[in-house]
Amino acid sequence: MASDDIAQLADALSKTHVGDGELSYKGLGLKLDNAESVEELVCEIEQYHGLRALRLEGNTVGVDAARAIAKALESKDQLQRCYWSDMFTGRLRSEIPTALRSLGSALMSAGARLTELDLSDNAFGPDGVKGIEQLLKSPSCHTLRELRLNNCGMGIGGGKILAEALIECHRQSVAHGAPLKLRVFIAGRNRLENEGASALAKAFQVIGSLEEVHMPQNGINYAGVMALASAMRHNPELRLLNLNDNTFTKRGTLAMAQALRHLRNVQVINFGDCLVRSEGAIALAAVLREGLPILKELNLSFGEITEAAALVVAQAVTDKPHMEKVDLNGNCLGEEGCEALREAMENMDKGDMLASLSDDEGEPDDEGEEDEDDHENDDDASDDCNEDNEDDGGIVKENGITRKDNSPAKPQSPAEIMSFLSCPSAEKLLQLGEMRTNLQQTVDASDPHKAADVLLKIASLYSEEPETKSAVFEAIDAVLKKLLSGSALQSYCFLSTLLVMMGILKGEGKVKKVSLVPGQLLCLEHAVQQEYFPQHHASLLHTFMSKNSDALESCSSASENLSSTLEKKCHGQRLSH
Repeated sequence: MASDDIAQLADALSKTHVGDGELSYKGLGLKLDNAESVEELVCEIEQYHGLRALRLEGNTVGVDAARAIAKALESKDQLQRCYWSDMFTGRLRSEIPTALRSLGSALMSAGARLTELDLSDNAFGPDGVKGIEQLLKSPSCHTLRELRLNNCGMGIGGGKILAEALIECHRQSVAHGAPLKLRVFIAGRNRLENEGASALAKAFQVIGSLEEVHMPQNGINYAGVMALASAMRHNPELRLLNLNDNTFTKRGTLAMAQALRHLRNVQVINFGDCLVRSEGAIALAAVLREGLPILKELNLSFGEITEAAALVVAQAVTDKPHMEKVDLNGNCLGEEGCEALREAMENMDKGDMLASLSDDEGEPDDEGEEDEDDHENDDDASDDCNEDNEDDGGIVKENGITRKDNSPAKPQSPAEIMSFLSCPSAEKLLQLGEMRTNLQQTVDASDPHKAADVLLKIASLYSEEPETKSAVFEAIDAVLKKLLSGSALQSYCFLSTLLVMMGILKGEGKVKKVSLVPGQLLCLEHAVQQEYFPQHHASLLHTFMSKNSDALESCSSASENLSSTLEKKCHGQRLSH
């Protein structure tokens, strides 16, 4: 080693931080190629009794240097925290797994019990994950609380290897009587995509102790998001969920909304740049109304959310006592929409909570192109709002216990009702008599498209003829009482689907819009005046109708009556507050 290199190393080591059980070489920019280059560093490690934390980040370590450091670590059984991010700059990718195996083997030989492992910003790819695979499975990681693998280029293959290692670690730790209780998982910018995310979701579901999950910028779309959502339900202590810059679309957002209903400790949600869109925002607003009691931050920026949906979100955060920040920047509000949102937040005395709207994308183009995801697997995809159990082919889960679903099948609707629905007419509706109330058996909030279709079919039969009018209202009341009696999430999903079919809200995928007739709006006017129609549901309808009145031009008189009735109900809500 040249004398000037030795002098440079000596000067760098003189800046080493020593104390509180931690030995730090953080950010010294050392180029450690071989055993000779780390002699002094190794000496310091060997002489440090009670070493609990070792910081090597911000240096570059070669294979031979790693072996020498590993040799020194073989006696450090008290080591708990390894901060080894950005440690292989300029190294061949093939070198990194060998270096990692050396270091991991030393920790296992020492009998160390790690609580933190940070290998972020090391572009080691799937092979690098193989380099830490045995370490992660070993007793040295049974005590792991924080695992940081941000920006490592793991890819799908690395994600799968990591998932299997974590599952095996948990299995072995359970066998030893001390289950793995991983709290923090960070793996942003790793190109995990759906397969990698789904594999990790299985590990998260098994572990069940996560408090923070950071997985931004991983190329995950709705299929992977749905898998992660299912896993989050099994982590009741979750406090922070960051999935920024993945692609949710409606299906992914609905799945996340269903999961969030079950989580009472979430404080920070970051779904920014996730293409949540308006229907997804409405679903999340429903969850805000009925859950997430200690939420502090909500990021729905850059999600193609329109003004009306943003206002519904704003209304939903009103009663959140711990809320500190709502980020709706970069959406499709337009200048007037931004001003309306600011005004709404100010009127609720929440103006300071709203993040900047400086990057708003402007009002959306009505003829804008839809995403490829909108039509992918359309035949298989439904907007399922069933939040009670996970569908596993007749297997249901209750309180963590898996059992066979032996519940009886839903009763078949009478032939008269099926005949009416196949070809609705006022005459058939009147002939149903007392069976009209049984129309509610044909709808289920977990299938909002069918429910909205049935409602609009019945409402289209409206007539001023007293007997027909009464029969239509009776049927509408029976159907809506059932649809609005469940959770806010289910009823909001239904209402947003209804708005899409009425042409008031732009939806995703192939949705058949109806040709509106005045009777359908008059039926809604009747319904919103009933006790079963909550005020916040009326507020949702009023918000969208007031911002998209052009869609109702063909029924202008009935539309004005409905808007007036909604305004009165919403005004009563504001007075009550």
